[in-house]
Amino acid sequence: MAQQKNEISGWLKQTLELGPTLVFFLLYLKLKESTFVFGGAEYSGFIVATVAFVPILLIAMGILWRLTGHLSRMQIFTAVMVIFFGGLTAWFNDERFFKMKTTIVYGLFAVILGVGLLQKRSYLEFVMGEFLPMEDAGWMILTKRLCLAFIVLAVANELVWRFLSTDLWVKIETFGFPIALFGFLWWQIMDLQKYMIDPDKEA
Repeated sequence: MAQQKNEISGWLKQTLELGPTLVFFLLYLKLKESTFVFGGAEYSGFIVATVAFVPILLIAMGILWRLTGHLSRMQIFTAVMVIFFGGLTAWFNDERFFKMKTTIVYGLFAVILGVGLLQKRSYLEFVMGEFLPMEDAGWMILTKRLCLAFIVLAVANELVWRFLSTDLWVKIETFGFPIALFGFLWWQIMDLQKYMIDPDKEA
């Protein structure tokens, strides 16, 4: 039997989805100059903030699932990646693992979309189709463009974390990449209006 989806207010949904990342950012700002000793090993404030981010994200997702009865595939995938790379970061006491997570996530998205394009299919439609009614031609165009965008973001993350400071990486990771991706998607939706399907007209 399918899980029933319940509607919640937009602000609450956005808070549960974006709140954990903002909490991580605030934790980092508070702890970045500190060091902590656990089990005889010394950990930076960044790593402590990273480890704290994992349960915060899981709690927020649990609340969201409890209220709506639904989690998107992307939310589940993101949670798995955060848990995996957050765990590696803590286990090896190496912040590079968590920084690489963003590159790998964007890279995997690009590969998945690219595989679909080779099969002349849009996996993006499979994920977003119910929220964004659009003709097949529009989905293929959007998928090609978003595949390239994910490649650019993956390369950008590699350049940022390898050559710039951790402080700047955290700010770009928290605000820069999400804003850039949102702006790109908004631009594409506006540009592809001729492919949009009006449900009322179809009915």
